[in-house]
Formats: sequence, structure tokens, C-alpha cells
Amino acid sequence: MSGIKSVKLGNNISINNPVNLYGCTLGDNVKIGPFVEIQKDVNIKGNVTISSHSFICSGVDIDEGTFVGHGVMFINDKFDSTTIENWIERKTKVGKNVRIGSNSTILPVIIGDNVIIGAGSVVTKDIPDNFIVYGNPAKPKTNEYKISYI
Repeated sequence: MSGIKSVKLGNNISINNPVNLYGCTLGDNVKIGPFVEIQKDVNIKGNVTISSHSFICSGVDIDEGTFVGHGVMFINDKFDSTTIENWIERKTKVGKNVRIGSNSTILPVIIGDNVIIGAGSVVTKDIPDNFIVYGNPAKPKTNEYKISYI
């Protein structure tokens, strides 16, 4: 049984149940795999694929043409306060045409356009446009990993 509540849906949406979607916005031609949770105040633009077992917390914006692999976890707090009462929701922005490899963890950051994030990476810092990053923490190996053909 799916849980879809107060979701703004674009045209030609594909949702594979079971899912838990509430208070979010999905643009045209978005594909959502099974066992995905997308929380309130998430905005996903057109032509985006969210693969199975992924979690997108509130405060995330994903731009057009992005692919999110299986089991990707977005986090909206850096847990840098001393008490849980001081929890602060932080935002994440994912640019256009980004590829996020399976089992990656994305902390509150800004990810530029045309970025590739290797599988299993932990993204702790902003990533500029046209970079390939991987690892824990995710970083480019050298400047040769900047994508110049896009």
C-alpha cells in the first residue's frame, strides 16, 4: 500500500509502490522507484529518476535531468548542536544533470550542474559544476576529474 499525501504531481509521473511521499512537488516525467520516501518541502524538477530504497528528507531541491541511484540517503542536519532541541534543518540543492551513485549519503550541500558522484560516497562539502567526486568524504582525485566536455 502506498502513502501519497498532499503531493503536487506533474505530467507523466511513474511511481512504483510501496512509497511514502508527502508534501513534496514532482515535476514532469519523474520516475520514483519502490521503497522510496520523499518528505515535505522537497522539490524535484522534470526528468528525474529516484531509484529504490532512497530517502529524500525535507529541504532538498533536485534540478532537471538528475539520476539518484539505489539507497541514496539525503540528510538535512549536520548534527552540530549540543542538544536535540537545537536541531536546525539545513537545505540541499542538487543541480541539473547530476548522477548520484548508489548508497551515497548527501549532507546539506550545494551540488553543481553535471556532477557525477561515485557509488558509496559521502558528500560533506559543496561540489562545483562539472566535477566527478567519490569516496568518504567525497572529493576529486585530481583536477583531471573536472568534466570539460559538458
